Amino acid sequence: MIASLKFKDYQKNPIILPKKDSEAKGAYNPAVIIEDEIFYLFYRSVGLNGLTGRIYLAKSSNGVNFTKSLKPVIYPYYNYEKYGCEDPRIVKINDTFYLTYVGNSGKYCVGNICLATSRDLLHWEKRGTILKPREKWDKGQVKAGVIVPEKINGKYVMYFSGEEKPWKPSIGIAFSVDLINWEEEKKPVLLPREGYFDSKAIEPGTNPVVIEKGIFMIYNGWAEDNIYKPTGVLFSKDNPSKVIERGDKPILKPLRNWGNVFNCKNHIVAEGLVKYNNYWWLYYGAADKVVCLARCKVTK
Repeated sequence: MIASLKFKDYQKNPIILPKKDSEAKGAYNPAVIIEDEIFYLFYRSVGLNGLTGRIYLAKSSNGVNFTKSLKPVIYPYYNYEKYGCEDPRIVKINDTFYLTYVGNSGKYCVGNICLATSRDLLHWEKRGTILKPREKWDKGQVKAGVIVPEKINGKYVMYFSGEEKPWKPSIGIAFSVDLINWEEEKKPVLLPREGYFDSKAIEPGTNPVVIEKGIFMIYNGWAEDNIYKPTGVLFSKDNPSKVIERGDKPILKPLRNWGNVFNCKNHIVAEGLVKYNNYWWLYYGAADKVVCLARCKVTK
């Protein structure tokens, strides 16, 4: 399945550019969900105020032309997110939307996984930190929590990034019965691979999708060049810790080198995936500056 994924970059990228003042450092790393034929895109906004992020909402009727909200929907308020709210992911379970994001506390654990919930995608209730560093392998920080949209073997599942050493994370797994209290397994379920483009580090990208063959997720990986690139992984529905298939190569090569455009690294950070009109729509942050789109025909 993963080997057949052929994402094509949208010709008119980027679809979201930073505002000149409030988003001077970038508007990127988007999470996306479709509700009532409207695309809701949540992205990380970074200005010149010293915060590592606030989360804004943009809406679209066609998935390409977006209108931004004037104010952030998630912004730092509590100590666990004092220095920034970063990199959202979103999923709908029953009649509630669950938005996970990284809270930058600036203290003992710089990154921890936080949760906010909503019934209308506009008004959000913060539920606090749901996962902190616990085990030896992720004692540095945890980030990038992505929740599977349905129970597996009677429990909810979340994949996440954990690191023992800075910028060398692996992917772990945690389980919950209520989506608030999570218990992680003691060992990661996916590791970097020597000799591949993801030889140094990996982290979850998009929220997983349950398909006939298993639990499909796009993740981001990088080698010693520290340039993020996405590929796919398929986990078992019977055992969500078990890998069935994993991509050997990146699934996307952008039409433009955004690193050259913005004089920085050419990161491709995939965080939003939806199925629409028999295509996968993949939304990603490019070069930590803008939001871009790529699409791929859905195959069985």
